[in-house]
This record gives sequence, structure tokens and C-alpha cells, in this order.
Amino acid sequence: MNTNYDILIVGGGAAGFFTSINIAENNPQLKVAILERGKTVLEKVRISGGGRCNVTHACFVPNDLAKFYPRGEKELRGPFHQFCSGDTIEWFERHGVALKIEDDGRMFPISDSSQTIIDCFLTAAKKLKIEVLTGQSVQSLFKGEGYWKVETNHETFSCQKLIMTTGSNPKIWEMLQEIGHTIVPPVPSLFTFNIKDTRIKDLMGVSAWAQVKVKGTKLEAVGPLLITHWGMSGPGILRLSAWGARELFDKNYQFTIEVNWLNEVSFEEAVATLKELKQVHAKKAVSKKSPFDFPNRLWESLVLAASIDIETKWADVSKKQLTDLANQLTNGQFQVNGKSTFKEEFVTAGGIDLKEINFKTMESKLHTDLFFAGEIVNIDAITGGFNFQNAWTSGFIVANAIFK
Repeated sequence: MNTNYDILIVGGGAAGFFTSINIAENNPQLKVAILERGKTVLEKVRISGGGRCNVTHACFVPNDLAKFYPRGEKELRGPFHQFCSGDTIEWFERHGVALKIEDDGRMFPISDSSQTIIDCFLTAAKKLKIEVLTGQSVQSLFKGEGYWKVETNHETFSCQKLIMTTGSNPKIWEMLQEIGHTIVPPVPSLFTFNIKDTRIKDLMGVSAWAQVKVKGTKLEAVGPLLITHWGMSGPGILRLSAWGARELFDKNYQFTIEVNWLNEVSFEEAVATLKELKQVHAKKAVSKKSPFDFPNRLWESLVLAASIDIETKWADVSKKQLTDLANQLTNGQFQVNGKSTFKEEFVTAGGIDLKEINFKTMESKLHTDLFFAGEIVNIDAITGGFNFQNAWTSGFIVANAIFK
């Protein structure tokens, strides 16, 4: 049986729904369907942002927004001039969903529930008569004369225009490779570092603003660092993992990081501050209270790491101990052995080579009437709503370009 559609969208996730809704709103006369291999749609939206759905980020300047993408920065500048975070806010408000900005710039639905976004998409799709077909696993793609044929585990579909929004799906990448596309091999992005070290052993939950560098590379990031029972996490670490996705993969996730707990304070400045503290607090115990802007438990741990006993007073600290402490504060070396990924927040660096896509239309440069949106292409971002913004922008561009 061969079912005909004007437009077929493969992948029932964020990019798939956003693209199809925008197409159907622009062209109500078209017959549009979404093919989804799973039993349910929008699963990643459901669990994203801890179930709250981090829709976008409050960065409203296209060129600034593009800087949050380790892969895709250059390519996204043009698209972001067409559809940016401000347009996303407006789009969702027009569809009955108000968003709010949190202190760190992340934006969520006011309801604090990803279900609001899911309901918005499902309602719009139903209203626009978009057919949502689940349990349809694509087996092959074929380009005919002026049409595409898509074979699934259940039936064969044909369409005039084909849009792929399947995210990091190796099977689909393989099919696209068979029709000539280049796939940049996928590697994990956004992961935390596994570190076993006595200095952080009992500090689970402690967070500090720090500068982190990967020794022997140019990789560095600044931001909140969270100590966990398996090592280190938090926005600073995730940022580093995104920018270093390829390099850290090549190192097999075995490397050393240098942590400056005083952010951008230098070793020399730290020594000067510690000498001053030695004068001012001569009779007080060094380990008692953190003189810096991070938790006392972390301070105590670093004091012990510099071989200063828990009872030692500032007056009794030797020059060597002061130097060691300044080193622990500004250049703590930690060995990383492996990584941990959050299954639900999993992001991959890799996908269709960006050189093979026309970013004015998101159409394949190799095949006419084949379009891409979302993470199927080699674009990924740091955490904070940016990966969704790429889905909205690319989907909007496809919808606008599809019948021009």
C-alpha cells in the first residue's frame, strides 16, 4: 500500500512538530504527516529540563546567541537573524504558552511543566489536521522523479517534500549516508567528569564558581562547579565537555583538569591575600572559616590538602604551607577517569556535515526536496535551552522555504 502526502516529516520530536505546525499554518491546503518510530511522540521534550522543558535562552542578539554552539556557530548566524529567541517567545505566546526567564537566562513555561509544551504541539497538530503516525520505523529512503518514497516497517509512503528531524538516530544517518550524505561520527557532548580524589570525597552537593582548564589543551570554561558523588558536574563542567567533545573523546576521557576555585585570581594574588590573612587573623585557626567566596567545607578540605592541620593557627603556617594552599586554591590538579552522561539530557556532537546543507533553507545541497531540522545535523550547544532553539529556528526556516 502506498500512501501519498505533500509533506512527510520523519521524527516526532520537538523539531518535527514545530516544523510541521509552521508548514501547515502557512499552507493549510497541504496534506502533512509526521512519522514516529516510537509509541509516543515528544518524549525528549517531556523529560527535558527536569520535566520543565527549557524552551530557549534569554539571549536576543543573533550573533551572541550563535556563540553558545560549539558546532554550528558560524552556520547559525544567518538563521538566527530570521528566527531568534525573541521570536520563540512570541510564537509560544501566540499559541497560548507564556514563558518566564530565570536568573541564569534559561526560559521555561510559566507552568513549570513540559506537558504545557507537549499539549500546545498536540493541540495545534490536531487543529491543523497533521497526521501523527506512531510505530513507524523507517527502513529505506528512495528519491524518484519529483517525489520521495519512504518505506517503514508497516507501509510505503510517498511525498513531494521530505523533512528529516530524527535527532541522533544512527540508523537514519546510515540511510542518508547511502544516498550520498557525509556523517560526522557522533561523540557524546554534555557529560560530567568522573574523579576520585580525597579533596572532594565527602563534599557532595558543594558548589563553587570556578575556572576549569583541561591540562595540555586550550580548553577552558568558567561557571558553577558542582561536586557530586562520582566527581564534578555543574554548568562549568558541562560547558567544558561540550566545547571539548571531540578532543576529550580522542583522549578516551582520561585527562587532568586544573581548577581555580578563586576563578580568575592568580597564584601570586592568592599568595598575597594569604599573607595578609596570616597577619590579620594570626590567632584564629586557618581551617575555621573560608575567607573566600565559596563554602567552608571546601575551604577546610583544601587547607588539609596543603598539609595544614585542622587546629593550626594562621600565625603558625609556614611559607611552604602558604604556597601549597595558594596552589590548591588557584591550580588544583584533578585526574579525570571517564565520564557520566545524563540519559535524558543526552546530546551528541556529530551528524550531517554542515557543508552539505543550505542554511538559507535547511535543504540538502545533494538532493532537492530533502530538508533537515534539529539535532540530525552536526550542530549542538551547551546546556541552557540552546539545543531547543536550534530546533525551533531550523524548523521555522524549513517551513518558510519549503514552497518558495
